[in-house]
This record gives sequence, C-alpha cells and structure tokens, in this order.
Amino acid sequence: MRRGIMALLPLLLAGATGCGTGGAAQETISPTTVRVLVRDINIRAAGVDCAGTGPYQHFHNRAPFRVLDPDGAALASGQLSAGTAVAAFVEDLGVERLPTYCEFAVPVRVPQRDSYRLEVDGRPALDLTPDSSEGPALVAVVPS
Repeated sequence: MRRGIMALLPLLLAGATGCGTGGAAQETISPTTVRVLVRDINIRAAGVDCAGTGPYQHFHNRAPFRVLDPDGAALASGQLSAGTAVAAFVEDLGVERLPTYCEFAVPVRVPQRDSYRLEVDGRPALDLTPDSSEGPALVAVVPS
C-alpha cells in the first residue's frame, strides 16, 4: 500500500502545482463597442452616413481597423462601418444642414486589458477610453 502511495505522490504534487498537460485557462472575452467621434465639423444633415473629411479621410466605411493591447498585440480587427453625422452643437440652428461630427461605432469582442489602442488604416494608434454611458464601449475622440 505504501509503495502505491509513493508512486502516486509525484503525480499528485504535479497536479497541485499546476504542472502537467491540463491546458491553459480560457481568457474571458467581453463584447463592447469601439466608438470614434471624428470632430471634422463638416456641414451636413444630422443622421446621414458620413466619413471623415480633410486630414481624417482615413475614417471611412470599410477602413481596416485593429484594437491593440498596451504591447501592440492585436485583440480584434475588422472594417469600420459607415459613420453617422451627429450635431456638433446642442442648440437648434433652424437649418437642415449644420456643423456635424462623424461618429463611428463598431462592435468587437476583446479580452480584459489595462488599456486599449485603436489603429485605423495603418495610421498611428489612438488611445481608447472605457465609457459605459451608453453600454460598454471604448471611445476615442479625433482630434483629441
């Protein structure tokens, strides 16, 4: 009996210390929305599809994007959907076309990290800030 216990002891110790071939623990992946507000102040009707203008032309429908962790590893990737024009001012100007920003919102699934960055169309990455005011989101404002 003692010989059987002694034979099992190394296996029991290996299991207790996490050694062995049991497989790595799965990382929790959470759904969130990447939201980017491009402050290009273009004159257009609120609510219409839009793309960034001027120096922000790389923000457009089908532009490739990557969500990066602090070390630059890609956590999610895809293509931007069309932006939506949102009023730049809260006051009613009494006109159909008004100064707007272009807002992009893309659903992604990412693991928990201390911080995130967004790369669009190979351009320098932008810092993303967590925001839960309209559900879980990672938000960037351009220019910051």
